[in-house]
Amino acid sequence: MNIKKSLKAVAYGEVLWDVFDDEKKIGGAPLNVALRMKTLGCDVAMISCVGNDKDGEDIINHVKKLGLETDVIIQSKEYPTGLVEVTLDKKGSASYIINYPSAWDKIVLNDQAKNIVKDADVLIYGSLVCRDKVSRKSLEELLETNVYKVFDVNLRKPHYTYEILDKLMQSADFIKFNDDELLEIASALKSPFTPLEDNIHFIINHTRATGICVTKGKHGALLFWEGKLYENKGYPIKVADTVGAGDSFLAALTTSLLTGKDPQTAIDFACAIGALVAEAPGANPEISDAKIQELMSK
Repeated sequence: MNIKKSLKAVAYGEVLWDVFDDEKKIGGAPLNVALRMKTLGCDVAMISCVGNDKDGEDIINHVKKLGLETDVIIQSKEYPTGLVEVTLDKKGSASYIINYPSAWDKIVLNDQAKNIVKDADVLIYGSLVCRDKVSRKSLEELLETNVYKVFDVNLRKPHYTYEILDKLMQSADFIKFNDDELLEIASALKSPFTPLEDNIHFIINHTRATGICVTKGKHGALLFWEGKLYENKGYPIKVADTVGAGDSFLAALTTSLLTGKDPQTAIDFACAIGALVAEAPGANPEISDAKIQELMSK
């Protein structure tokens, strides 16, 4: 893998509105990753689809203002912009009702999208976008490209199968799970292990991936990178909601690792950013360098 001073990144997948009780916030895991990578200095494009409606126009205008390349967010006349009903429990953990079909289920590639991926340093993709065969087929085509591939496992029942998840893992250079996702998928693949570390090695041996990270909520994260295991035990915060925290974590970790940062520093930095997102409402709060350094110093 070639270390870059700055990254050209492409995110592929869902862009949508997260609908809370009293407001809508722009979201979608790949978009959240892309927006955070942009704030970290990356050149980022987002491949997706929105409806030919006000919600779609608002997403494109908002994302464009934030500096993402939006020429490959196409507009569908047949399907509406995605909406997700978000419910928060007393601890701020989110559950989701995801409308289907939405425009992002029907992403069709054009030549511009294919060329953007060919010219990129990294492609970030998730599992939710594969619930529909149209968007899944487009992703499978992009995964044939010779680019570093980061798979963000993002399990949302009932929108996945283990067969498709396995194919997505087999294409990845780097895979990000949360602890429950790792254990569920490893078990489905007949892993005999219970500990997270053993299952990380199980997935490494099962796939061609050379890097894996596993988030553990308030308990931090584990990172397997270049044959070594690194750990951050988490930072003390008061959770507002968990929406987007894992996405910003992945954005910070990917950016740090692929620009040559020390792996321990990378996971510490990523955990700090993820914690600060969980401390604020919504998926994409502004985070200052001062706040990051203050939290890391604890």
